[in-house]
Amino acid sequence: MQKIFKKIKLPAFIEDVRVRYVSFAMIALAVVGVVIAALIRPWLAVAMLIVLIGLVFAVFYALATITQNTNKYIANLSYRIKRGEQEALVRMPIGIMMYDKDLTIQWLNPFLSNYFDQDVIGQSLKEVDSDLAQIIKKASASQELTRVHWGDHQFDVTVQSSIGVIYMMDVTPYAKIEEQAEDQKVVIGQIFLDNFDEVTQSLDDQLVSNLNNYVTTELTNWATEFGLFVKRVDDDHFIMIGYAQSLQAIVKDKFRVLDTIREGTSKQNAPLTLSIGIAYGDTDLSQLSLTSQSNLDLALGRGGDQVVVKAKTGEAKFYGGKTNPMEKRTRVRARMISQALQELLKQTDKVYVVGHERPDMDSIGASLGVRRIAQMNGKECYVVLDPTNLHSDVERLMEHVASDPELANQIITPDAAIAGATDKSLLVMVDHSKPSITEARGLYNKLESRVVILDHHRRGEEFPANPMLVYIEPYASSTCELIAEMFEYQPQSGEPLNKLEATAMLAGITVDTKNFALRTGTRTFDAASYLRSMGADAKLISDMLKENVDNYIQKNHLIDGVEMLGDNMALCTGEEEKAYDPVIAAQAADTLLSLSGIDASFVITRRKDGRIGISARSLGDVNVQVIMERMGGGGHLSNAATQLDGGTIADAKGELLNVIHKVLNQESDDDTDDDD
Repeated sequence: MQKIFKKIKLPAFIEDVRVRYVSFAMIALAVVGVVIAALIRPWLAVAMLIVLIGLVFAVFYALATITQNTNKYIANLSYRIKRGEQEALVRMPIGIMMYDKDLTIQWLNPFLSNYFDQDVIGQSLKEVDSDLAQIIKKASASQELTRVHWGDHQFDVTVQSSIGVIYMMDVTPYAKIEEQAEDQKVVIGQIFLDNFDEVTQSLDDQLVSNLNNYVTTELTNWATEFGLFVKRVDDDHFIMIGYAQSLQAIVKDKFRVLDTIREGTSKQNAPLTLSIGIAYGDTDLSQLSLTSQSNLDLALGRGGDQVVVKAKTGEAKFYGGKTNPMEKRTRVRARMISQALQELLKQTDKVYVVGHERPDMDSIGASLGVRRIAQMNGKECYVVLDPTNLHSDVERLMEHVASDPELANQIITPDAAIAGATDKSLLVMVDHSKPSITEARGLYNKLESRVVILDHHRRGEEFPANPMLVYIEPYASSTCELIAEMFEYQPQSGEPLNKLEATAMLAGITVDTKNFALRTGTRTFDAASYLRSMGADAKLISDMLKENVDNYIQKNHLIDGVEMLGDNMALCTGEEEKAYDPVIAAQAADTLLSLSGIDASFVITRRKDGRIGISARSLGDVNVQVIMERMGGGGHLSNAATQLDGGTIADAKGELLNVIHKVLNQESDDDTDDDD
């Protein structure tokens, strides 16, 4: 009996449990109805039974037909879907390639095969097209949609390295539209003649007119060559408008116009230099204008004769700046800054002067000078200093300061300054402009809206957001020189500079000029003369700057391991586990410059704080500032430094050599372009 039931095949729809139970329930109810009808009217039961049997057969037949038609439809649909998938795989406008672990091509669809001149299935992709093989390797590492260039086309590429498949969508038309839109973005620049007033004040009207015509003609020719609009808006100021594609062209040209005008005006005995600030990447023209002016200020703050190209939120790129800034012969700006500082002092209850970390003589001398200026204006002023982190020469100076009770009481720690500062206090940053290297970072954070900057270093990208007054003159030998010039314009009723303060300021100039051998101008000697007249003691300076025996031995030990980089650069490295005073490293770098055949020197040592310091010096032919900036530091063209966190001396040396190589190659490319 079981075999008979097994041979009975129920309709497909009955195999569904839910339909089966519902069907059995309905049949059971119908049978019950027939039985009840038989008890009441037998003929009615017979009629109902006949109708029931008919309905059962009709329903079973209809459901069987529907099931059969549905199966046919599904089978047909599955076939069409599979065929569509196959057709899409073969004909879709997306390149598909399958490859094995050795990058041997196993299959590719017809769309991608059109990009090859031959049948490549079974061949190694490295041999067929090494560029595409490299693209696959890079895209496999990213595991994301990547825009790549392959031949004359651009593709959005996705790689499934687990199954060895690459998908390539040709987006060349859309990429060209994007590139065209990028190329048509507006660029605004500010062009400034750095020393126009100084050069023309001694020329007659005819020579000034000729000079103006020459500069205007050269800038107009330059603008015409690169598709720019340049308009003169003042004697020493031009505005430049162009497109991003023009900016790319002049960047590639390395802003040759700077050299052209500098050399051309030099032949006329009226050497002019240009500074240019260029802004891009913003659709708001007013914002572009503000950014371009900010970039021009940055170029001027770095000494001029250079170009700063930067978007509102991006990394600045510097071009030029290969020459030392020219000394300005006018004292007008010093007088204006002095008057502006006096106005700020009138609105201040207390003044705090702070130098950079591990302050040198220039930083301390400038701080003492500003303190005296504030006192001459009737304001309470404090010099903020961390006594636990001083150079040996500064320590000797502090011993002499301790003998002057009035002066000693005005030197306080950063914590004391933070506790005493109010909303009306003024913070004066001397000998630096980077908040990250200030001696009292907490004090800066508290008074960041009331900051004055007095510095002689070239301005970097890191800079206070909204300083109340900025006096940065990279042409000056030292900050002490700038401060010394300001005393001429202070109230004479106050107590003048005393002997110790004058000595400290002259010591700052002496250290930064290497005994008046480097970066000195006429105003440097004027400032030194003024300080000597105020009682500066040369013998005391000599005593404070003397080296002790241990430092002298360490310096000579560093120099003993000198190695030459090329024909004119020297490098010294300290021992990995030995900590050196930064002053010793700086002195070693200075000493190397005194040797024949050395135009630039670099000294790498581990500092006492665990970081690695690099001191860089040059005679002016090598721009060590650019090299140090690329390593996170800064300074002057001939005097710069940086500090690196982590790593070893060997790592720092390798990084330095790599940066020097890149900078020299870039300059070599510039020279080659000039020759062409």
